[in-house]
Order: sequence, then structure tokens, then C-alpha cells
Amino acid sequence: MTTEIDVLVLGGAGVDTIVHVPELPVPIADSHMIRPGIVTRAGQSGDFFALGAGALGLRTHHLDLIGDDHEGDLVRALHRDHGIALTAVPQPRGTKRAVNLVDPAGRRLSLYDATRGDDTDRLPEDMVRDLARTARHAHVVITQPCAAALPVLRAAGVTISTDLHDWDGADPYHEPFALAADLVFLSAAALADPEPTMRRIAERGRARVVVATAGAEGAHLLADGATVHVPAVEPPAPVVDSNGAGDAFAAAFLHAWLNGEPPHRCALHGAVAGAHACTVPSTRVDSIGRAELLARVARLGGRTGSASVRGA
Repeated sequence: MTTEIDVLVLGGAGVDTIVHVPELPVPIADSHMIRPGIVTRAGQSGDFFALGAGALGLRTHHLDLIGDDHEGDLVRALHRDHGIALTAVPQPRGTKRAVNLVDPAGRRLSLYDATRGDDTDRLPEDMVRDLARTARHAHVVITQPCAAALPVLRAAGVTISTDLHDWDGADPYHEPFALAADLVFLSAAALADPEPTMRRIAERGRARVVVATAGAEGAHLLADGATVHVPAVEPPAPVVDSNGAGDAFAAAFLHAWLNGEPPHRCALHGAVAGAHACTVPSTRVDSIGRAELLARVARLGGRTGSASVRGA
């Protein structure tokens, strides 16, 4: 196999409209004056991951269903401007859209337009297979067309990662992604204790590493049968928005993982990138570069996580 792609990203291309609100939940009122304004820009989970991986020097190719519409033009321009290869499969229902409500502390509530696809959507198997044959790794976003591509990726022999976002550990929609991936990310937001869910993923599926991110509380790492708490990294500037932090964490973790770093070092890379993402306003797309990431990791020295380790 001739490797031409480091990371093939499937799914998660779309456009967000950012609305800054005084607080979450939004107070009931006739109207609110929104400052610094309402902004529409390209960039959803797959876009953020692809741009983050590309900024770290990984040869990245993004594949998704995208409409022939204004939102699709924004997505295509985003990839073109950042030098990320994009294969856009026509989506007659239009490009994925969401509205993100962001409070002054940077917390986010996303409202997704569910009319931009349905259960019959598919990425062409031949296209997925051909791209996977030239890739080292595939990162699969949990948007609808991608579950059907998982067996094709497995047959192609690439390793797979996925981000389950705020999975509660029970919703069956997420299970095919959780059980097919070698590297699983999820948010701990919906889990009082993420460890049981992390262990079920590893025991029932193929995952060699499972990471549950917990924002300012750091992250939980399961590798080699043991869980380790990874402390959060102090952001280099004030926190303004958590949008894209999980995608930045995953991209930096994967960059280190593909370069042979042990899981705890990969998690440190992820924590640095996630902290950087929290300093970027949601109206912009700005990923940490490789030189800056490695410099910050080096400044942290031998830090690998807390001493709270629990075995299997």
C-alpha cells in the first residue's frame, strides 16, 4: 500500500451560526441585544479536526456529503484556504448547519438542523475504500453517513479513531462507532463517572485507548488496563469559548500517537491543544501549529498526569 494520506477524516463538515447570549439557559424575554453580534462561519467537528491535524503537519483528506449551496461554498472555501484536501459528495438536502449559543464563560449549546440528511445517506463505498487504501489512519465523525463506512475502513486495514462527544453510554446510535475504533474519544459531560463507560468500550470493542475529556477538570485516560487522570493545561490566554476544544485535543493526541508517543504523552499533547482552542473565539477557526504545540509540551517537561491510577 502506498501511503499518501496520514489521516482520512470522514463526516462532520458544516456551517455554524454563532450567537452570543447573556447566559445559558437563555433567559425568557421578548428579545435580546446580541454583542459582539451574530456570525455565520464554516466549521463543525470534522472540519475542526481536519484543520487541526493539517496544522500539525499531518497530510489530511476530508470526505463528506456537502450541498450545492451557500453553506457548502463556505465549507469548500475553508478547506481551500487552509490547504486541506476535500472530497465533497453531493448532498441534495444541503450542507449541515447548526446554531451555537455561547455564554460569557465560553460554554456552548448547539442546535443542529436535522433536516440536512436522513438514514439513507451514504458515502460511496468505492470512494471510501480507495481513499482508505492510501491512508495511515481514519478519523470518523459520528454524523449519519459514517457508520456504514466503518466496515469498509476495517477491511482496508487502517486504524480508526472516533469522538463520541457527550455520549451517555447508553444511546445505541453511538455504539457502532465506539466498538469499531482503535482510539475512542468522548466527553465526560453526560457521565457522573466516565470510567465504567470507558471500560465497557474497551472490553466490548477494539479500542486500545479510550479518552474521556472533562474540560477544566482535565481528562481520563484508559490504556493498558489502567486509568489515569490527566490534569488540564493552563490556557495561554483568557478562555473565551470551548467550541472545537475536543476536536483540537483529539487531533493533537492522534498526531503524537501516529508519531509513536505513549498514551500519557499523547494526552499531554491533546491537553495543550485543547487549552489553546479555548482561547479562540467561536467566530474564528484557528488551530495550534506543530512548532507551538511541541514548544508548549516541552515547557511542561516530564508532566504525564496525576498519580491517581487504577488498574483493571
